[in-house]
Amino acid sequence: MRIGIDLGGTKIEAIAIDGTDELLRRRVPAPRHDYAGTVAAVRDLVSAIEREVGTSGTVGIGIPGSISAVTGLIKNANSTWLNGQPLDRDLERALGRPVRLMNDANCFALSEATDGAAIGAHTVFGVILGTGTGAGIVVHGRVLEGRHRIAGEWGHNPLPWPEDGERPGPPCYCGRAGCIETFLSGPGLSATYAAMAGRHADGVEIARLAESGDPSAESALRIYENRLARALASIINVLDPDVIVLGGGLSNIARLYARVPPLLGTFVFSDSADTPIVAARHGDSSGVRGAAWLWP
Repeated sequence: MRIGIDLGGTKIEAIAIDGTDELLRRRVPAPRHDYAGTVAAVRDLVSAIEREVGTSGTVGIGIPGSISAVTGLIKNANSTWLNGQPLDRDLERALGRPVRLMNDANCFALSEATDGAAIGAHTVFGVILGTGTGAGIVVHGRVLEGRHRIAGEWGHNPLPWPEDGERPGPPCYCGRAGCIETFLSGPGLSATYAAMAGRHADGVEIARLAESGDPSAESALRIYENRLARALASIINVLDPDVIVLGGGLSNIARLYARVPPLLGTFVFSDSADTPIVAARHGDSSGVRGAAWLWP
């Protein structure tokens, strides 16, 4: 049995898998700003699952950050109470067994490459378009972490081929301006719409308004689609993946899958640009499933 944990900022979700069959799923609130409470919550969640199933399992955990290759401590987590902590070692002590931790976007990509929308593909770029903008890379069924364990962090590159009105770009929490994340995240799309319409709406509502003929929503989505095409084309020029899988809240905007692919050819350095862009098969469950797949 494999147990996967998705360690989010507001919830901690767990899944138990036997083969490819889901045995059960549990969710508890995340103890925000409480590191010791977070470790205890994961321990108690795993114990409860194993009592109910009647057997023990391997434990993989997706986290909103990564383990520093230099210090061995958590870095880059937007759940800031995890940063600077030896989370893997503390969880191993709490659970009494080895655990495997990996960035949640990597877990998303691994899930979709293993038994999801990209099954059978050699190279997969898994994108999360939500509150932030992250990604993971899977090559031949294995996550590519990179020397600094930041492979896939495309959201903190500048938006490619910027237009005049996009420079220098919105400020980003990383300390720079004009990052892809500031344009392609959910808040980024909302900001584009608000600048045109004078009011706020989230991504799903903007898509609905565009379908009903709202010109500001239609314009905001066309701008978003062009920016997404540019950002993905820069990845294709470097990685040339066999498939790109979209997850996160904005991946539910159906028109992206029809509108973005034809725009790639303007920016991809090739005589063709036919990289499939597909929706995640497991949706919001991809992260927790991918955490379980960290163990072979």
